[in-house]
Amino acid sequence: MRLVSTTIAIQAPPDRVWAVVCEVERWPEWTSSVTSLQRLDPGPFTVGSRARILQPKLRPAVWQVTELDEAKKSFAWISRNPGAQATAVHVVESDGAGSKVTLSLQFSGLLGPFMARLYRGLTERYLATEANGLKQRCEA
Repeated sequence: MRLVSTTIAIQAPPDRVWAVVCEVERWPEWTSSVTSLQRLDPGPFTVGSRARILQPKLRPAVWQVTELDEAKKSFAWISRNPGAQATAVHVVESDGAGSKVTLSLQFSGLLGPFMARLYRGLTERYLATEANGLKQRCEA
């Protein structure tokens, strides 16, 4: 398994940041790492929710929420491909008057180590782009 992670401080309360993170269908408005995102299920964003995401330089992928903890302000979702699985985790924590956000992506499965090496640079750029876009959105 290979993990890529980034952490950013955001000068906004955790509840505000968490609300923006969980409104996934609006991500293309504030991060250029997501071209389009379509929720595939009606209703609230919860465990089992699915979304089709299109990102530059990547094939469309379906992500499904596997963990969501409102109290801890964290969620994880996975995207499966033959031989590999990607798990993305979003965590919002209190940090003084603001928030600390950690975004991570982990590859697993038979082809996981290969995918992690192949996409490491792109993954690092996209996580940084998402973190910075989230910061700008929440601090505006």
